Amino acid sequence: MQQRLSFYIDRDSFLHRLNPLTKLTLVFTIITLAFLGLSYWLPSILFVLVIVPLSYVGKISREFVKTTLRLLLPVVGFLFFMQAFFHPDGSTELFHIWILDVTVESVQFAYLTATRILTMVASFLILLLTTHPSDLMSDLTRRGVPGNLSYVITSTLQIIPQMQAKAATIIDAQRSRGLETKGNLINRTRALIPLVGPLVFGSLVEVEERAIAIEARAFTARIKKTSLRAIKDTNGERLGRWSMLFLIILAIGLRIWL
Repeated sequence: MQQRLSFYIDRDSFLHRLNPLTKLTLVFTIITLAFLGLSYWLPSILFVLVIVPLSYVGKISREFVKTTLRLLLPVVGFLFFMQAFFHPDGSTELFHIWILDVTVESVQFAYLTATRILTMVASFLILLLTTHPSDLMSDLTRRGVPGNLSYVITSTLQIIPQMQAKAATIIDAQRSRGLETKGNLINRTRALIPLVGPLVFGSLVEVEERAIAIEARAFTARIKKTSLRAIKDTNGERLGRWSMLFLIILAIGLRIWL
């Protein structure tokens, strides 16, 4: 089974065919509205009425729901718990546990913070699942973004799946040597030591090898580079990006004014 080195899922959908910059602009628009919007329920509305439908439009709803349940909800749930129990402000007490007071204000703040984080990460997840890293890097470089910055952005988006693939390979290799990686908590804790060492050192070696590879391809050459893959950009998408940029400016302006 071939291991994926990115979150990208190859599907034939309207969202996949959009220009990478259009999807990136959409993500920043959603994040801006979620954090700077004047409505308390706006992050929740954006998640339910924008992000979830986009996962169906992009035909990646199954992968989106699976990743959300396994990765995002535990983090968001922990964040909600911490904010609800340890937020200092609040006067309307809901209930009391030992030395902790849970107030209406703390629960409201915890819910708003959690939904904002959920909306932000979920919107980036839609981008990662429907945009190939090479397309994003090529399009940003074509628009004048420095190649070093484009490479940093693309590499960052690929860190988690690459680490997962490398960890799975190391675990299989250690199991073939008789290492017990399943069972109780003690066995799993012992298995971490033989896993962490090869994972960290292997990642450092991979960074060096990648640096040598991109340098051999004249990555830092100060000439105009071309791409074998043409990335489409229609007038409708350009108009959509300007409209989303206007929404971002409007949200920032209203936040400052009010």
